Amino acid sequence: MDKDVMDAARLVWDYHHVHHELRRADCIMALGSNDIRVAEHAARLYLGGWAPLVVMSGGLGNFTKGKWEKPEGDTFKDAAVAAGVPPERILVENRSTNTGENVRFTRAMLGQRGLSPASFILVQKPFMERRTLATFEKVWPGPEIVVKSPPIPFEQYPNEAIPLDDLLHTMVGDLQRVMVYPAKGFQTRQAVPEDVHAAYAFLVRAGYTRHLMPGEAQIPPRP
Repeated sequence: MDKDVMDAARLVWDYHHVHHELRRADCIMALGSNDIRVAEHAARLYLGGWAPLVVMSGGLGNFTKGKWEKPEGDTFKDAAVAAGVPPERILVENRSTNTGENVRFTRAMLGQRGLSPASFILVQKPFMERRTLATFEKVWPGPEIVVKSPPIPFEQYPNEAIPLDDLLHTMVGDLQRVMVYPAKGFQTRQAVPEDVHAAYAFLVRAGYTRHLMPGEAQIPPRP
């Protein structure tokens, strides 16, 4: 991989992390994806005593539909149970297909059970931390939230399920969403530093556009 591409990708990767300090909460919520390491990290947090309840949220989305037999939430629950989490401490929301639905459908599911957690640890892929924060703040304001992800360095993150090329395309697409979604009412506004915006523009011009939204500016103005 070209050094300039890798340097730009590291800037974008680092920006997507929000660097929250872990603290105890009422509920751990793992947002579904094609990365089972998210479920495994949520399980470690539960087993570490950071929260008494786990929610696994996710149906079959862009990266799992047609590839996984079970919805993401159910697959994540299986991984957490295999890691030692008691199944009765896990609730599953398995209809959502995007981050906003993860939050809305989980809120409704918990409400139907008479639950209204005042604090959450949200567990997501490393390059989706910031978008998860911005989405939760918009869709469910009120609860205290900490966003965490599996502590995997950028160079070690790609694997068979998420190759490096796919990772770069997806990181770029997620940053586009961070920039354009606030105007659509989907997320809170997140400032984007000048060097991060420049790295994003470089990656777009280098062809990492597969995950960009059609009909939107490929290089939006910097918020």
